Amino acid sequence: MVQLPYLQPFADVNKRTSRLATNLPLIRAKLCPLTFLGVPEQAYTRALLGVYELARIELLRDLYLWAYERSTQEYISIKQDLSEPDPLRLTYRNTIKHTVHAVVTQPDRNPLEVVRQSLLTSVLEADIGDVVALVIEELRRLHEGVLARYGLCPSEFARWKASQN
Repeated sequence: MVQLPYLQPFADVNKRTSRLATNLPLIRAKLCPLTFLGVPEQAYTRALLGVYELARIELLRDLYLWAYERSTQEYISIKQDLSEPDPLRLTYRNTIKHTVHAVVTQPDRNPLEVVRQSLLTSVLEADIGDVVALVIEELRRLHEGVLARYGLCPSEFARWKASQN
């Protein structure tokens, strides 16, 4: 973290590269990564200057520890908010997208019939019930903001919505 910016091996991004490289031993040891987001630039600059001009590491050491404690708290709170991915949803994500597209682009057909027909050849028999439930959940949550994910046009979505009433 100290030597890379000091040596200036790149025309630009020396400090950013050094901060990223600082995470390599942390990640290898399965520790939380360090981020300098929210660290006052003046404090960071003064800490580096203390090392370069006075050969004193105390400011940088203290800044590093403070930033790491902050990063760890943020990382842990973000990690707690994340849920584990659904393996079934991951396995069949393309099939689910294609099925949602098929249901919406065929508003005159029975949606459950379209779903079952779409899943017959691409889903294991043991998983069909769960995948049908996932498709139905996606259809219930479908809105204008996610149409591109399913390759749908707003006009197709509007036509399908109108047929649901």
